[in-house]
Formats: sequence, structure tokens, C-alpha cells
Amino acid sequence: MKIISWNVNGFRAVLGKGFNEFFEKENADIFCIQETKMLEGQAEFSPEGYYQYWNSALKKGYSGTAIFTKIKPINVTYGIGEEKHDGEGRVITAEYDDFFLVNVYTPNSQRELTRLEYRMEWDEAFRNYLIRLDHIKPVVCCGDMNVAHEEIDIKNPKSNHRNAGFTDEERNQFSAHLKAGFADTFRRLYPDTVRYSWWSYMMKAREKNIGWRIDYFIASERFMEKVKDSLILTDVYGSDHCPVEIITAC
Repeated sequence: MKIISWNVNGFRAVLGKGFNEFFEKENADIFCIQETKMLEGQAEFSPEGYYQYWNSALKKGYSGTAIFTKIKPINVTYGIGEEKHDGEGRVITAEYDDFFLVNVYTPNSQRELTRLEYRMEWDEAFRNYLIRLDHIKPVVCCGDMNVAHEEIDIKNPKSNHRNAGFTDEERNQFSAHLKAGFADTFRRLYPDTVRYSWWSYMMKAREKNIGWRIDYFIASERFMEKVKDSLILTDVYGSDHCPVEIITAC
């Protein structure tokens, strides 16, 4: 099974930048997107053979997630079951026979860390949600998690310390996710590989590969035996993020 995740930074925008061709070429079994910035039906995209599920923010043109899947889920839910956290369209969960797939767009702590306190609340609530699912069956979680976990995951760790996405608090929360029984699939398979998934639009950052790895697939430890590969598709353009992918045995 091939699963792809991509923060498209505006679905309507990326449709004009080769998204359709990439989607068709990759022929993924499941395709998750984050930061749709739209409501379902505001773009003409209905790929043949896929079921689609959308979770849009109450605020227009903001946040949002979607899943396109060839395999019809047993059940689909939206959010994490907490009203405080469920108004921004950040989570869709699709249940399959062997696992839960969670598509997430984690809140950004913002400049001057104005939303860091909320981000800490979100991380704890989201982790508890993953743990509850994991008690039922294994979890595969993908998306923009808005944190570079280790220094290897960011080009300039020293100058970015205390910037949103590389605070000690955010990194510790991601560590807590892993300690709760989940694995960072890419880092598990490629412990020493430097690869980024997001680059600023400023200062030719992508051209110079001054990036951050903030897009992930994390999976229940007991699911890792089924993960055959975990990839970061750095040669795919159209957003300030690139897609990430896993190949699984189920």
C-alpha cells in the first residue's frame, strides 16, 4: 500500500501547479492533504476511483484537511472529539481493517510564539487521542506536525532555537508522542539522513536547501514491521512543502 501526505498550502492554488499530474502519476492508495484553505466543492477535483473526505475550518480560507482513498474506510471521523480543538479542520481519521489513518495539520505556534500555550494544549490532547485509538488497533498518523524534532531535521538549529517549530517545548512534545508508543518512520529507517520537507519562500531557501523536516508519518510501534519504506519527495514542487510517503505491506 502506498500512502502520500502533502501540505499543499492552498488546494486551489496547487491545482494550477501540476497537482493533478502528480496525483495521477503516483496512483497512491491513500492521499492525504493539509492546509486545503477551502470548503469541499470549491475546486473541481474528483479523481476516478477515490472516495474523498474533507474537514474544513470554520474560518474561511484557513487550515483544513482532506483524504482521497481508493479503499473505502470502515468509518471516518472529524476532529479529536474536543470542541476546543475541532473548529479548524485539522484532523480526519479513517478506520481500515488493520489500522487507523489519522491525517493531521498541527497548529503553528506563530511568530513571537503567540500560540505556543495553545499548541502545548493541542499536542497533549492530540497525543491522548492517538493513544486511545492505539488501544483499539494500530495507528498511522501523517501530516504537517509543525516541528523539527532533532537538530538533524533543520538546516540552522542554533539560529532557529526558540522560533516557532523549533522550541524546546514543541520538540519535547514530539518526543512524548514517540515515548507513547509511536515511531517516526523516516528517522527509524534513515537515522542519519538529512532531508527536509519545508522551505521558506524567502531568500531562495529551497534552491539553497535551507529547510526543515516538519512533515511526518508516525506509526504505532507494532505497525512498524509492515512499513517497507518512508520517503520524502523533495523533487516535487507546487507548495512550500514537499510530499512525504510510506509504503506498507498491508
